[in-house]
Amino acid sequence: MNPRSLLVKFFSLLFIAAALTSCKPHEPGIWKNDKIESGVREDFHKLNEQVMDGLKTNDRLKMDGLMSKDLIQNSGRLRLIELCSNHLKDGNYTLLDEYYIVNREKGDKELKSGDEGINNYSFKYTADTREMYIAFFVPKNIPNRYLISAIYCKFDYGWKIIQLEVNPYTFNGKTAPELLDYAKDLYAKNYLVDALNCLQLAQTCVVPCYGWKYPDESKIHDLELQVVNVMNKKYVYPFTLAQVPTHPRIFAVSTQRTPDGVYPVVSYMSTIKLKDVKGLQKENNNIKKVIGKVIPGIDQDKKYVYYDAFNEWPKYDRSVDRYEIIDKLK
Repeated sequence: MNPRSLLVKFFSLLFIAAALTSCKPHEPGIWKNDKIESGVREDFHKLNEQVMDGLKTNDRLKMDGLMSKDLIQNSGRLRLIELCSNHLKDGNYTLLDEYYIVNREKGDKELKSGDEGINNYSFKYTADTREMYIAFFVPKNIPNRYLISAIYCKFDYGWKIIQLEVNPYTFNGKTAPELLDYAKDLYAKNYLVDALNCLQLAQTCVVPCYGWKYPDESKIHDLELQVVNVMNKKYVYPFTLAQVPTHPRIFAVSTQRTPDGVYPVVSYMSTIKLKDVKGLQKENNNIKKVIGKVIPGIDQDKKYVYYDAFNEWPKYDRSVDRYEIIDKLK
């Protein structure tokens, strides 16, 4: 980048910081989304554009100009910028929620999203400065969405990011509370494996940002324990599919994340050599005929089920050969 371009970028950042700094002082309070004064909100959006542009291009120098002194000294910031940059390739990120905060005093605070319905949340933060701004971004129209969160503080050297994160927000198009509700329905149908997989996904995205809390967070853990207790009585891994002539042994049901969503993976030991593709496919066809009876729900209401056939037990310290089959249900 030539010196002229660097100067243009530098003065552009200074202009936005100066515009925000010149805003008239507000009384203490919290304003959300369109409740933020239009001129102030517009300036914040310009600042957000600078941040998103810096993250998209994985531009360390640009991001350093937008970060607080403490965050710049964080040894993990380069990896964080890279992760955000990678996830910005998932789709077009837009604002989910934004908050302009004027604190009365320093210390630990909590705000309420005030949303009606299942995705209501609270957010705990530390008031380090009088004025703060919080922005949450998510991509549109993809099932597995990551939330990028940025918390800004107004210092004597301008508005700077003090906290930047990227964490799972939805799986299969559902937030953690929505996954909990869906898991309840699956459990009621006795779809135990699907219910457990759903709850484990909910646990993964239940805190999309440090300080974020859903009211029913503890219920995810409670239902997961309940489902596990029932499953331990019904399934003892590995178990043999006696209905299949070759007697394959299922030893795990996990999940596979794909751009289309998250789907179950049925792993089993086979006595058929992995080189015998026709034999493996014939065995798998027989497995698919009975899998819904053995593991209720596993082949229902989803696009795919993945199967992994092994000739030897997986090792924790090295890769083991397998034969992979994808069953397209829809």
